[in-house]
Amino acid sequence: MEKQINNSPLHSRNMFRNGYDFEILSERFPSIKQYFIKNKSGQTTIDFNNADALISLNKALLLAYYNLQFWELPGGYLCPPVPGRADYIHYLADLLKISNLHKLPMKTAINVLDVGIGANAIYPIIGVHEYGWSFVGAEIDEIAFASASTIISNNKSLKSKIACRFQTDKLKIFENIIFENDFFDLTLCNPPFYKNSEEATQANALKTKNLGLNNKNNFGGKSNELWCEGGEARFINDMVCESKIFAHQVFWFTCLVSKKEYLKDIYISLKAVEAIDVKIIEMKQGNKTSRFVAWTFLHENQQATWRKLRWNNGK
Repeated sequence: MEKQINNSPLHSRNMFRNGYDFEILSERFPSIKQYFIKNKSGQTTIDFNNADALISLNKALLLAYYNLQFWELPGGYLCPPVPGRADYIHYLADLLKISNLHKLPMKTAINVLDVGIGANAIYPIIGVHEYGWSFVGAEIDEIAFASASTIISNNKSLKSKIACRFQTDKLKIFENIIFENDFFDLTLCNPPFYKNSEEATQANALKTKNLGLNNKNNFGGKSNELWCEGGEARFINDMVCESKIFAHQVFWFTCLVSKKEYLKDIYISLKAVEAIDVKIIEMKQGNKTSRFVAWTFLHENQQATWRKLRWNNGK
């Protein structure tokens, strides 16, 4: 069985940059075979109009390539496209490497905060497997929190590497999650994009149309995963403002930014809180360009001390 050709220029360390091997996937997760179809070129693929097929594909990828024994998703929750999520993790690793005199820090030293671990726990799963990092996953949704906790407890490779913390105040992002003695080398976040449910529905309909799909619900997603008051721009601004409180407990704060036009206001917010360094990292996938913003409050001497005490200068 052939690999599906994938022309997306994913990160050089992304194991899916050359497509999916459907033979490996079907060996590890046989029930995915029911969703196999042939595309116009005669290659094996799956029916992307079918929400169950998408979930099966991502489950097969996680079981086959990420050393998982269990991964289930509650009905209606966001199904994460694994290759794109992996790119964020790989580019974060590059950011750490640059910050550590072009050497990857010791993997056991890295502690990451995932703001919104979700029901799928996708970013910690990838980060643990690819780099051996440790994670704290924050979550405001009780069902998503329970789902992520179940995934972690049912996979031996994740149990000692990921902890979940429930956010009791929906108006807070880092408060109640970052404890007094915590230090995080990175934070990451895939924020809710939209201002309300109507905007989320319209955007999803346009997305499926542009991809030539028919099922408007095949990507899934609950309200708190897709939208929040004020939308993504407001969420990131709130995150930037709150990050100042934890300026010396985090090396790099980061967050995905869906629209380039948001960057101007983000720069203004970061200047207002006196961030020392700001980076915009672009990630290209075919015709699509995504990005994340990264900022730190640590000046050069503080960064050097962080490297020495936490990263052992990569040795």
